Amino acid sequence: MYRHSLRQRVAIAFALCVAVLSVVWGFAFLAAIRLSEDRVLTQQLQVAAQSYPVMPANLRGYDTVAGLPESLRAWAQTNPAEGIYEFEAEELHVAVIKTANEPQQAFVVFDVAGIEAASSEDWWLLLVISGVVGTLGVLGFGLGVLVMRRAVSPVTQLAKAVADIDTEQLSMDDYKRIESGRFGDDEVGVLAATIEKTLERISAFVARERYFTSSASHELRTPITVITGALELLEQSELSAADIKTLDRVRRATLDMQTTIEMFLCLARETDDGLYDEQFFVLPLVSKAIEQQRYLLSRKMVDVEIDHLANPRVCGHPQAFATAVNNLVRNAFEHTLTGQGPVTIRIAERELLVTNQLSSAADEQHSPTGASSHGYGLGLGIVQRLCERNGWSFSLLADETRVVARLSW
Repeated sequence: MYRHSLRQRVAIAFALCVAVLSVVWGFAFLAAIRLSEDRVLTQQLQVAAQSYPVMPANLRGYDTVAGLPESLRAWAQTNPAEGIYEFEAEELHVAVIKTANEPQQAFVVFDVAGIEAASSEDWWLLLVISGVVGTLGVLGFGLGVLVMRRAVSPVTQLAKAVADIDTEQLSMDDYKRIESGRFGDDEVGVLAATIEKTLERISAFVARERYFTSSASHELRTPITVITGALELLEQSELSAADIKTLDRVRRATLDMQTTIEMFLCLARETDDGLYDEQFFVLPLVSKAIEQQRYLLSRKMVDVEIDHLANPRVCGHPQAFATAVNNLVRNAFEHTLTGQGPVTIRIAERELLVTNQLSSAADEQHSPTGASSHGYGLGLGIVQRLCERNGWSFSLLADETRVVARLSW
């Protein structure tokens, strides 16, 4: 069934409202005229009835000024122009006309005493008319709102249907709610069709991303597992001191690679939502991160001080928290220069603080804020995303003496 466009429906609705209001106002105006006319005639008839059987001569003509009532003679001597004049105090209406014997004027005097309504009646009549006009205005406004709502209701319906859709868990019911055939061939139908196609593309993209993440998770972990197994076999062999140092470097690089892979997979995975509600202790993860990254301080003669005020439990994704802590600890160790110590790690009930001491303002270029292009320097952005995903907060405060990374939960 063909439907007018939304623009045409709004225009038609507005035209109908104006037409209805015009017709109603016309009838109201006509009724007011007829009411006032009947009211004047009724008052005239009542005055005549009260004087019965003598009919009142309240409408009279005068050819000369001397014949006019005394209250009008002074005014008539000023030679007024043709027209109709009203004298409220005397309750008289006077018409000045030209006669055949110019320049002499004639006067028609209408005595309206007892015919015109009192001022109080006029005010009551004005109040009634104002009430009728106000009521019509309110009814017109309500009618306009009702018609406009019906005109734009398809847009509202479509907006609510789209708002209830979860783009990560699309179902057939979601597609049925926004099916373009439900909204006709107007602009709303075109918009619904566009949204429908967009959701199809989003659904396909999410499916591809999940498939890629699942496949990449296996393909990325397999080489790390092979390298780790090979390192374990080499450790059982007799190696020279130089080979042992090389093996340690390979082991650290493998560990760093594994941490990086877990970090990116943690951001990409969408099927492990259950892990985001786990409870875990902070201290073991911090201690593990310190031990893994301690080699970065081995030649810098810098100590690590742990201010263990509490052993809180955090709700969230354990691997995400471990990745964030590893990034913060590595940044702190890697960008601490010789003699710039100690590195302080403070564990409180609701936050983790990692503090670097700076010897001068010039050393700020070595702080974690300046790390952006070498491996874990990108980790601060990753930490921010991990915190947003888990409902934690991350901030970095720097001054001339220190840099403090704060992870709150």
